Amino acid sequence: MSVERMKVAPDTVAYADGEHHKLIVEFAIPGAPTESIDVKILPDSVYLLAPARDIEYVSALALGWPVKPDRAEASYENGLLRIEVPFKDPMEDAVKVAIKPGGVEAATKIIDAPVVLPGGAA
Repeated sequence: MSVERMKVAPDTVAYADGEHHKLIVEFAIPGAPTESIDVKILPDSVYLLAPARDIEYVSALALGWPVKPDRAEASYENGLLRIEVPFKDPMEDAVKVAIKPGGVEAATKIIDAPVVLPGGAA
């Protein structure tokens, strides 16, 4: 038999570490047993589901800067879930583009424009 729980958004804070190398996300989820906490991370978001007694903590965060989800680490102590995940270097997956030598460069063409004198005479 499934237990019906009220869904609650946990108090949450997300910030960069002092060196701006990692994102740190903290969820206040008191009473949630460690083995029941479900956290999923994508490069651009974090998802949390954590049942605790008669409530169920639920959260989904969109991240403003991509992270490396496969390098995330989490700890849970005294009702505080702390996740640390390194930021992804925006150029990490960049592909170098080969540049082919060009032909004759186009010459700049100068167009003579009529000179307008004060008073409207050309």
